[in-house]
Amino acid sequence: MNVVAPGRWIRIRYRMFDSTGAELETVPRELSYLHGGYGELLTALESALEGKTPGATVSVYLEPDSAYGHYDAERIVLVPRESMPGHLEPGMTFEGIPGEAPDGRLYVATDVTDEVVVLDANHPLAGIAVRFELEILAVRDATDAEIEAEALRLGQGDN
Repeated sequence: MNVVAPGRWIRIRYRMFDSTGAELETVPRELSYLHGGYGELLTALESALEGKTPGATVSVYLEPDSAYGHYDAERIVLVPRESMPGHLEPGMTFEGIPGEAPDGRLYVATDVTDEVVVLDANHPLAGIAVRFELEILAVRDATDAEIEAEALRLGQGDN
C-alpha cells in the first residue's frame, strides 16, 4: 500500500479553523500535491502526513511561525488613489504596487477612499494560529517527468 513519502502525489481533503475553533472556510477543500518540499503544502503539514496511508486523518495545530507568518505592519502601503486603476474595490489583488517596479509580492486593496488606497502584502491568515483537519484521499507514485516539472516550476531543475 502506498504511504505518504517524497516523490508521491498526495490528494487530501482539508478544513481550517482558527484558534477558537471557528471555521475559516465553510466548505472543505481538496488539494493534490507532490510530496517532498515542492511548496504546495506547509512544511509542518507535510511532516504530519509523512508515513500515513489513504484514509488516515490528521489534526495539526500551527502557530503563526509554522503557518502563514506574523502580521507585519511594514507590509502595509498607502498609495495615492490617482495612481491606481480606475475601477477599484476592496479585495482586489495586485502583483506589486501599480506604477512601481515589481517586488514579488501580492497586495490586496483593503480600503479605498477618494484620496488613498491601502494595500496589504501580508497573507490573509498572517498572525493567526490555525488548526488543519486533513484526510488523505489517495497516494500514488509520481513519474520522473512530473517530478522534473515540479522542480522546474520552482526553479530547481537543471538549466
